[in-house]
Amino acid sequence: MEKSDQRLGVGQAILAYSIWGLFPVFFKLFENVPILEVASHRVVWCVPLLLLILLARGQMASLLAALRHGKAMAMLLLSSAMIAANWLIYIYAVTSENVVAASLGYFLNPLLNVLLGYLFLSERLSKIQLAAVILAGIGVAFLAAGALDTLWISISLAFSFAFYGLIRKIAPVESLPGLTIETAILLPPALGYAIWIFYSGPGTGWGSDAGMSGLLIFSAVVTAIPLLLFGSAARKIGYGTIGFIQYIGPTLQFLLGMLIYKEPLNVSQIACFALIWCALILFSRDAWQRYKQSAAAAV
Repeated sequence: MEKSDQRLGVGQAILAYSIWGLFPVFFKLFENVPILEVASHRVVWCVPLLLLILLARGQMASLLAALRHGKAMAMLLLSSAMIAANWLIYIYAVTSENVVAASLGYFLNPLLNVLLGYLFLSERLSKIQLAAVILAGIGVAFLAAGALDTLWISISLAFSFAFYGLIRKIAPVESLPGLTIETAILLPPALGYAIWIFYSGPGTGWGSDAGMSGLLIFSAVVTAIPLLLFGSAARKIGYGTIGFIQYIGPTLQFLLGMLIYKEPLNVSQIACFALIWCALILFSRDAWQRYKQSAAAAV
């Protein structure tokens, strides 16, 4: 991998996670809309948007090649299930005033990425990284003891997105065609539900007013852009490096939940956050030292 590609991958990852960190601001606008309707419209409008981008970039041949690749399609079927579950749980967390719980899930993600990179991608796990993973595990144990009502949100978000990223990293398909196929797989049930809920009676979502309908369409843009950036970055840089960059998103979400939306913090959440932050500091220090050693070796 060329150094320029690695730098581009790092930049793409930083931008993707910054956008995800600000997601609560956008999805708070859908507090009165059923979460399944919001998720279904994200899919429905993503498909034509991604097809237009594919046409503009001349990548339709890559899409057709992926459709004929049995292994790629099997992996994309699995990744589409992972991202659908992640979307549903995240929208529920934001609209039910559990932004802090959602941010905790994404704080766990970097350390889970490191562990998955070690288990499935043969990426080396240093003693410091192992210590960071153990600290995070202790933090989750604290959370389990005192915040069982929101624990499932944090754990589900962490695991669904970690495995989504792992699958997309190893799937033999480029980021844009892969994301197009993922959303196309989800299109039939999403479109069916969107049509059903529209004709089932007056609602608060699509058709309730022009502004809300416009927001549901725009959800495709805020969905597709960071996923495209992430999918491209995952193929350029190490999965452990992605895990390091990933803490940008949950930090922004945590600050929004605590400072803007005034969500309360209990003792178990504070203990869990403290341990995970210690783990992230350990991981960041180790990653920085490895980067300096690599740069010195290159020189």
